[in-house]
Amino acid sequence: MTAHLQIVDLPKPALRLISADGSAIDLHPLWLRERCRSESSVDQRTGQRFYNPSDLDPDLAVTALRQAAPGVFVVTFSDGAVSHFREAELIAEAGLKPGADGLPELTAWDATLNPLPEAVWQSRPDDTLKLDIAAKFLRYGFVILHKVPAVDQGLFEVAETFGFVRDTNFGRHFNVRSIPNANDLAYSSLSLDPHTDNPYREPAPGIQLLHCLTNQTSGGLSTLVDGFACVEALRAQDPAAYDLLTKVQSRFRFQDVDADHVAWAPHVKLDENGVFQAVHFSPRLDFSPLLPAEQLQAFYAARRQLDRLLKAADFEIRFRLDDGDLVMFDNRRLLHGRTSFDTQEGIRHLQGCYIDSDGPRSLYRVLTRDDSGRVLAAE
Repeated sequence: MTAHLQIVDLPKPALRLISADGSAIDLHPLWLRERCRSESSVDQRTGQRFYNPSDLDPDLAVTALRQAAPGVFVVTFSDGAVSHFREAELIAEAGLKPGADGLPELTAWDATLNPLPEAVWQSRPDDTLKLDIAAKFLRYGFVILHKVPAVDQGLFEVAETFGFVRDTNFGRHFNVRSIPNANDLAYSSLSLDPHTDNPYREPAPGIQLLHCLTNQTSGGLSTLVDGFACVEALRAQDPAAYDLLTKVQSRFRFQDVDADHVAWAPHVKLDENGVFQAVHFSPRLDFSPLLPAEQLQAFYAARRQLDRLLKAADFEIRFRLDDGDLVMFDNRRLLHGRTSFDTQEGIRHLQGCYIDSDGPRSLYRVLTRDDSGRVLAAE
């Protein structure tokens, strides 16, 4: 059975949604009315309402229902509004969950991921290439681009294709290379464990881009791990530990001469529906709150379990960024790091910047909607 709508005669007419599993729900008149697209209700150019739905009569009712064509219903409301509804659109609307809205589902991955999500960059990319990159990024949380011109600030063409560059205390962009007296261990040749960038900011940057200008070293491999996959593994292994990491907030802090940033966040962030949102994890920067001894002991054990998963070879991928390679990754889902390298071998110079999370999401929806402006279902 496929999901469908049917007209039912109750004390008042109603549209009933029959789900694929046979369950049924009547579509509330106010729920339908706020989706009314009639010219008297909605500006046809912007799609924005002329009215505030909170001003509608709480007792609004459907007074008439008819099927105008296969898959098209005409609904008349007690306030006089008349609207045409497409069956497929109402079914899609009814099935939406927070955070979905026409985007590809997250694909959890581990060290067996093969092939990696990659693409060859082209200056002024066409819609086909932009959609391919956005889709891979939204599914896997990262994409590796090749042949991005290895020139100073060349990463901005990519960044500005998918969003707006976000300034931080490190500037509009930053240079990742080993320098003396650095204000962050990223600017050294040391290995870095998997971590979230800037967890001490509110909000933490959504997306990071790292572009290789030159890499003359044999070390310095880039590492990525899917925090979403690790969190799901922890939930399966130890639900109590998972629950603790979603509730206890740790303090993240960064200090230098010109900045002192502090933010509190749980290591695993969920939305109000319990859906995964982010991992906040940076062993160099986090401080646990003072809790009763037994609870704090359990928290430390839970954090240690997550740390072990994040560093496990079963979950980590390693790859080399060569001149002109760029990796764009979700800084709230993925954790990144690197292996150590020897500065005596030569220079390893990456440039980085941040953009907000909603950029690729918006672009994906724009590129997958039909001529009428409706967003098509994600493949």
